[in-house]
Amino acid sequence: MKQEKEWVIEAEHISYTYEGNDKPALSDMTLKIRRGSRVAFMGGNGSGKSTFFLCLNGIRKPDAGRVLIDGEPVSYTRKGLLDVRRRVGIVFQEPDDQLFSAGVYQEISFGILNLGVEEEKARKEVERVIQELGIRPFQERPAHALSGGQKKLVAIADILVMDPEVMILDEPASSLDPKHTKIVRGIVEGLTERGITVLMATHDMDYAFGWADEIVLMHEGSVLKSGAPLEVCSDREALEKANLEVPAVLRLYEKMREKGMVSLEGGVPKTMEELERRLV
Repeated sequence: MKQEKEWVIEAEHISYTYEGNDKPALSDMTLKIRRGSRVAFMGGNGSGKSTFFLCLNGIRKPDAGRVLIDGEPVSYTRKGLLDVRRRVGIVFQEPDDQLFSAGVYQEISFGILNLGVEEEKARKEVERVIQELGIRPFQERPAHALSGGQKKLVAIADILVMDPEVMILDEPASSLDPKHTKIVRGIVEGLTERGITVLMATHDMDYAFGWADEIVLMHEGSVLKSGAPLEVCSDREALEKANLEVPAVLRLYEKMREKGMVSLEGGVPKTMEELERRLV
């Protein structure tokens, strides 16, 4: 039996510059992603998060360096790219950039059929994902007629139906109302429980601090700092450079600890709910 490698993704010194630009979008970026981990990518607009994701999925080919999936370099042949997109799925920030089929059911079916999965098996997988994500009530509707939240669910279903090893979510809560934000975050929890590696770009520092196993701060196309959430979020200099603030729960915990208002047992709380339970 093939032994699973610790690192599901390895980026080695990758650089990429968009045509017509002088400034690189990625500059000598090196990073390893541990299998089954939850990784939050943070940084200002233009820091390279989305470009990095596109390189991991094979949509963009680095000008220099290489990307490895399960220890194997990405092959930019048609067969190689199909294999990468089966393993590494990406949900774009704007669902309209991803959805192109007329109907919802057809949209969710397209990707898995394009991988060459037998039609009956594909149908069962589509039905499973539609049920799992609560898409059944609008599965027969045209994709363009859906709300923003519904489109986001369909975009996630597009990828989830292919059973990827890695799921990339680029600002998944962008433009969503609180109801759909909660639904999407619940789906994300389900992904990690199934062992899927989840990479997420987000500007929500409070959410990232409580959710992620690792936070990667990006700045000008490379990694500014990466590590455990507490390590990264305690580095005020790095956060300032990335145009981010210390998570509210961490700021509040530090002030309450100084005043003796909170129990020190259990380390630093990750969420406001956890902090509330620790009040003395």
